[in-house]
Amino acid sequence: MNKIKNALYKFMYGRYGTDTLSKVMLWTYAGVLILYSVLRIVFMFALKDTPIASTILSVCYIVISAVLVVWMFFRMFSRNIAKRRRENERFCGFFKLRRNMFRDRKTHVYRKCPQCKAVLRLPKAKGKHTVVCPRCKNRFEVKG
Repeated sequence: MNKIKNALYKFMYGRYGTDTLSKVMLWTYAGVLILYSVLRIVFMFALKDTPIASTILSVCYIVISAVLVVWMFFRMFSRNIAKRRRENERFCGFFKLRRNMFRDRKTHVYRKCPQCKAVLRLPKAKGKHTVVCPRCKNRFEVKG
C-alpha cells in the first residue's frame, strides 16, 4: 500500500491538484447526478416514459457530466500552476465581490470604471458626482 501511495505522490508532484473550483465542480457533478436520478424516477412513475424524453435526458446528463469530469481532471493534473491559480482566484473573487456588495448595499455602491473596468466601491450619495479611478486616473461621472 505504501508503494502505491509513493507512486501517486511522485505522479502528482508538480501538478496543480484540487482547489475550491475543483470542489465546486465535484459538488456540481453530484448535484447533476442526483437531479438526473430524480428525473428518471419521475419519468418512470409519474409521467409516461417516452423514448424521446428518456434519450434527451440521458444525452444531456452524459454531456454535462463528461464536460465537468474532463474539465475537473484537466485542472487537477495540469502543470500550469500559475494559470490554474488565476482561474481559482477569479472564481473565488467573483463570489467575494458579490458578498461584499450585499454587505455594503445600504452604505456603498459599486461601479465599473469605463476605461480600465476596475470595480470601484463608492459611498452612496444623491446627485451626480465626479469620480477619479485610482488605477488609471480616469475622471468620470456617477449618478447617485
